[in-house]
Amino acid sequence: MHSIKTIQIKPTLQIYKGRRIMVEIKFFGRGGQGAVIASQILAKVFFSMGKYPQCFSLFGGERRGAPVASFLRVDDKKILLKCEIIRPDEMIFMAPDLVDEKEIDAVLKPDGLILINNALTTNEFKALRKFRLALVDALSISEELGMGAMINTAMLGAYAKASGAIPMEYLEKAIEETVPARVEANIAAARRAYEVTRLFTEAR
Repeated sequence: MHSIKTIQIKPTLQIYKGRRIMVEIKFFGRGGQGAVIASQILAKVFFSMGKYPQCFSLFGGERRGAPVASFLRVDDKKILLKCEIIRPDEMIFMAPDLVDEKEIDAVLKPDGLILINNALTTNEFKALRKFRLALVDALSISEELGMGAMINTAMLGAYAKASGAIPMEYLEKAIEETVPARVEANIAAARRAYEVTRLFTEAR
């Protein structure tokens, strides 16, 4: 077993707490992976924590496997913006083939968070470690639990670990209230991903 170096996590909500600065999160996935539901569950988590979330999605097509982008804004006050997120604070990639390192470098805010499902790839994304980077094989977790390619709850467990922004008990409650079936398996996926997510950052 490879040892995993522990790094200091910078909790998302603590970074912005008291500064009245909105947190903008962008999800990238493919049809069938559950990117839209993932953003909705995360919005529910933040709402239960007393925050104001705003969630919306864009679809590349109706077919399974087509690119999907979902957007989530979170603030301590009501959000009036109605536009697409251009410069996110955090980027969540449910499909590793959608990762464009040049685009990330151009649009992600300094000290931003990148979470990648690195299933089916040996890429360790070393060029992205100037940001806060988290990697998890969400597909293996979901397949082991009989959920196939539906990796949304595993990715959210990984997000809880990587961001430090949400307590797992809030996430588990939101999963229980949202997913239509296999509730226990979805909660187990989130817990397992939280345990095995790897965190990287370059020394500053």
